[in-house]
Amino acid sequence: MISAKERKYIPAQLDIKWETLEPFYQELSNRPINSVQELEHWLHDRSELEAALEEDFAWRYIRMTCDTASEELLQQFQYFATEIEPKIAPFNNELNKKLIDSEYVKQLDEKKYFIYLRSIKKSLELFREENIPVQTEIQVEQQKYQSITGAMSVTIGDKEFTLEQAAALLKDTDRAKRQEAWEKITARRLQDKQPLNELFDLLMVLRHKVARNADFENFRNYMFQALGRFDYTPQDCYAFHEAIEKEIVPILREQAQKRKEALGLDELKPWDMDVDITGKPALKPFTDGADLVNKSITCFNRISPYLGERLEIMKANGLFDVESRKGKAPGGYNYPLAETGAPFIFMNSANTFRDLTTMVHEGGHAVHTFLTADLELNDFKHCPSEVAELASMSMELISMDNWDVYFENEEELKRAKRDQLIDVLKTLPWVAVVDQFQHWLYTNPDHTDEQRTDAWKQIFERFGAGFIDWSEYPEAEANLWQKQLHIFEVPFYYIEYGMAQLGAIAVWKNYKENPEKGLQQYLDALKLGYTKTIKEIYETAGIKFDFSAGYVKDLAEFVKGELDKI
Repeated sequence: MISAKERKYIPAQLDIKWETLEPFYQELSNRPINSVQELEHWLHDRSELEAALEEDFAWRYIRMTCDTASEELLQQFQYFATEIEPKIAPFNNELNKKLIDSEYVKQLDEKKYFIYLRSIKKSLELFREENIPVQTEIQVEQQKYQSITGAMSVTIGDKEFTLEQAAALLKDTDRAKRQEAWEKITARRLQDKQPLNELFDLLMVLRHKVARNADFENFRNYMFQALGRFDYTPQDCYAFHEAIEKEIVPILREQAQKRKEALGLDELKPWDMDVDITGKPALKPFTDGADLVNKSITCFNRISPYLGERLEIMKANGLFDVESRKGKAPGGYNYPLAETGAPFIFMNSANTFRDLTTMVHEGGHAVHTFLTADLELNDFKHCPSEVAELASMSMELISMDNWDVYFENEEELKRAKRDQLIDVLKTLPWVAVVDQFQHWLYTNPDHTDEQRTDAWKQIFERFGAGFIDWSEYPEAEANLWQKQLHIFEVPFYYIEYGMAQLGAIAVWKNYKENPEKGLQQYLDALKLGYTKTIKEIYETAGIKFDFSAGYVKDLAEFVKGELDKI
């Protein structure tokens, strides 16, 4: 069994509530610091307290998402969001000031602390006392998305399915069955269109208020600072969108044409995009959640015994919840446990090929959690998403050479690899759509629901609209954005998937050329956590942090070449 690191500052068994936490925050605030050694000791004590709080919050979030129907678990989560976080925020700001104002801060090792101190200074710039209650309200409100979507289910035949389980039927070779499943899923989503619109309208108002309180024109500009985007600008994002439109969309249009011809259709409908074009039944890489975990351990072991051991540790410690069920929040995630140094993987398996790629994706995040577990300060582990998603998306591609663990049949293995590479390319336009839509949302904060719908459709259609004929389903097309959890819960966290996808292709290219060196560079980059700039981390991985049109084109051609070989 794994266990949390030994505490040196706070008691081993500390009941996490404000009354027990406040004395530690008071002590850190009042402690005299008379040397650089004392300053570093103070940093370690603060880090230990923060790690304990992060892990406590993690478990509240995990338990709530595993059972969205439980009022008790929701209240435990909300207690932290409403009674602990708002009281910590002003203390954290004072502690940040104490650090930056210390006469010994200049004596800290600049190489070691540069990234950390840069983030602290940015937090001080952005902090506003009046934003604490607003951010608390946002935290509570945005969780309603999970409750609404977690309750969604459909009945097909005489069986009830979660939407994730029903989506597996979109791979059925019987077109009528696919259409029925898609129409039922869509009707169920549209049933909650209004409550989700109202929820988003409220979140928009609250987020804009946070931005204005912090003296920003809009929430987009605020978030670029809050997310610590020191390495690129909104203009760079727009240039990246254009590169995807120019270099990736034509390849996918060509693939859609091949799909149409193979299926013998005049037009592709929304239920035609997941079925295998060979007319063969959907891939079944595993039988149930336990089989998925076991096969993934074998797959990771083949890449490197170290990787397999990490998943073994998680399995032995009950750190997986992978089966889809009613009342469970949608989606998937890897949640790092800050003190334990291991993560929890949550997903909604419906025994599909997509679940295999979700598992290896979250497995990449899990490996990253383990590799950064022993970094000196808790903040050193807080990687920007451009790095975190590089860990996960690279693992999707690196693991492909060992997918015979899931597919004994050579033809099925080829199908799986082909589907994965097309998915890699499909990720990029969807990222561009979601990101550009968020830029529009928050730079037009007074928009109406109707204007929002028009903006979504214009952006979606610019990137091919999934290469589908939506003419009979305009409302479904207009409402697709509501499927994207990130828009509701983690605004502006999405462009990183595109940047990391390019990075992952480059990591995979290196791995194919020299597996031992490519893997080592990848692991060396992840071990850095966030102690170097994004550019330096990518360089350690043997790749470039670059999303120019030329780079997008080179990597797109590499993927297309690999597709042609299968």
